[in-house]
Amino acid sequence: MQMELAHIVGALGGELHGEPGMVITKLSPLEHAGFGALSFLSHPRYRAQLASSAASCVIVGPQDRELAQERGACIVTTNPYLYFARVTQLWRKHLPRFEAPLVHASAVIDPRAQVHASAAIGALCVVEAGAQIGADTVLKSRVTVGENCVIGQRCLVHPGVVIGADGFGFAPDGERWEKIEQLGSVRIGNDVEIGANTCIDRGALQDTVIEDGVKLDNLIQIGHNVRIGRNTALAGCVGVAGSATIGANCTVGGGAVVLGHLTLAPGVHISASTVVTKSVLQPGHYTGVFPMEENSAWERNAATLKQLHRLRDRIKTLEKEAKR
Repeated sequence: MQMELAHIVGALGGELHGEPGMVITKLSPLEHAGFGALSFLSHPRYRAQLASSAASCVIVGPQDRELAQERGACIVTTNPYLYFARVTQLWRKHLPRFEAPLVHASAVIDPRAQVHASAAIGALCVVEAGAQIGADTVLKSRVTVGENCVIGQRCLVHPGVVIGADGFGFAPDGERWEKIEQLGSVRIGNDVEIGANTCIDRGALQDTVIEDGVKLDNLIQIGHNVRIGRNTALAGCVGVAGSATIGANCTVGGGAVVLGHLTLAPGVHISASTVVTKSVLQPGHYTGVFPMEENSAWERNAATLKQLHRLRDRIKTLEKEAKR
């Protein structure tokens, strides 16, 4: 693969400082970039890497223009990370393509399902009765789409995803459990990407809904009746319990948990490993993680934490005595 800088800037814009005919042969991070590589600087903490990088050209913001020019060729743009994302898309479009049938021979598609003629269904996929797959949507290998579930247009569903398994619903009957039939489905909007081995359960009575532009990482569990708003992104191993509602333009860090029946307002950002135990109704960044430290110190702090309630009562008593 080779691409001239002139072609990149012509397609994506930006302010080029350097030889337009320079040939780029690979895309690389700053610290590993060598001759022929195009890289990017999106955060000030990596400026030291910029000075020492052997990349042929670097994408930078206006504030780093002079530093980048001292080093060599650069493309200046207001948002280097976004620009680099679009470079990767441009690069992929020019990679060699291997012709293959849109529907793999090993896929199992129920005749009562509706699959758009432009959709691609990978090896060993299963699309059950009543399911609908929209235009230009791609199901990678071993994806299961349950009955009556709907996937919109231009979605990308990675290997091993299960859409429309039964939600976890059981009513206690003495020492046994009585199954609550899951009668809803899953509705997924347009331009959604779902990472490998993620599971999205069907609703019990109402549908589970994933709105347009949502991005889900690998190994995520979405419980029944959950609703996730437009353009929200969830990182790997997040768990969202049943009937939770997550608003538009939210982010949830890896390994975080959102308990059932809670609401996150639009624009809420949850740090990794946080357990959300109450609704968050104001936009902002929220964290609930006990910091890591050497184990013996952590054990001492944990023991102190258990005594906080008793210590609070003692302080209140001392305060009352001090006022007398």
